[in-house]
Amino acid sequence: MEAAARKGRATASPRTSSPVAIATTAGPGFLEDWLSRIPLPKWALIAVAVAVAVLLLLFLVCIIRCCCGKKKPKKKERVSLQAVNSSTTASLVQPELEDLEQGTEQTGRGKLQYSLEYNFRVQELKVGIKQAAELKAMDSGGTSDPYVIVYLTSDLKKRYETKVYRKTLNPVFNESFIFQVLQTEVPESTLVMQIYDFNRFAKHDIIGEVRLPLASVSLQHVIEQWSDLVAASKVEEEQLGEICFSLRYVPSTGKLTVLILEAKKLKRMDSHGLSDPFVKVHLILNRKKWKKKTTSVKKNTLSPYFNEVFVFEVPFSQIQNVDVVVSVWDHDKVTKNEPIGKLFLGCRATGNQLRHWSDMLSNPRRPLAQWHSLQPPDVVDKALGLKPHLKLPLPHR
Repeated sequence: MEAAARKGRATASPRTSSPVAIATTAGPGFLEDWLSRIPLPKWALIAVAVAVAVLLLLFLVCIIRCCCGKKKPKKKERVSLQAVNSSTTASLVQPELEDLEQGTEQTGRGKLQYSLEYNFRVQELKVGIKQAAELKAMDSGGTSDPYVIVYLTSDLKKRYETKVYRKTLNPVFNESFIFQVLQTEVPESTLVMQIYDFNRFAKHDIIGEVRLPLASVSLQHVIEQWSDLVAASKVEEEQLGEICFSLRYVPSTGKLTVLILEAKKLKRMDSHGLSDPFVKVHLILNRKKWKKKTTSVKKNTLSPYFNEVFVFEVPFSQIQNVDVVVSVWDHDKVTKNEPIGKLFLGCRATGNQLRHWSDMLSNPRRPLAQWHSLQPPDVVDKALGLKPHLKLPLPHR
């Protein structure tokens, strides 16, 4: 019996040990079986596993940077400014010098006391320059040598100056000046009073100015007031006036017709505030004076009406080489006539003058009228570049 029992236990032990062996080898067998079902080679599976691991690593790095990278924002701002070029950086963080001047010195130039009185009977404006106070020091010693320039924008040629007062920031002038201003032109005028610092051996420096549009004040009574000086504006361009004329050219006959119609707002040339205007029309051929005609003189007016026509013979072969110069003059019986302003038309002209000339050539036999602003005579003469005057014979037709 005992032998039979030992034999039974001996035969049972292999049956009980077999499940343990199966449990230890089930895991690798299952993974290999699962991998064998994927239709990819073994090296491809390894590459996919490596790629997934790299992606997970990058994802973790991004999370760490987002959580810990929001530090020292001021340092980032400094780096961004350094990336910009120097000129742009300066404009972003540093104000312009002109802005500094206007902001800090606009109210630190001082003030001026003046008076205004208009005589409606004789149409005169009396300007009194009384005194200035708390002027800006322009000299190294902490003082200035001030004087005042007074003029109207409607007549830039007529300017008055006070005496120069040495080494003071509070000068007392007590000087008066008279301007001839027609009552109808008062609203269009601006009184300008500029205070300068006198320098014997250098350019005079402007301390400040007062601009008073006469349309903004009532001249029915005497005005006396103080005004703060402000930074001087740009110098006005002198208004010389405007002129209207028409051009007509007929190529078949070679006739150039210039009709001088009228002018307006001419510059005052006489002491009484008017002028005696007349018009000259010059033809310039190859930069040399060729032909000239003149209108009659209109007395004592700044808005003359002429309606005078001139006909010139200009062959079609020469029309491209011709300049038409229109100039307005002030007639004077005693002294030499003075030019008020000029302009020229032709293929070398620019702006409205060139357009008027081109329209004339594009519309033969048709008169075309247009207004033009007069320009300084020396500017026009320089643009024309005239050669020494030689009388030319008429070109052969």
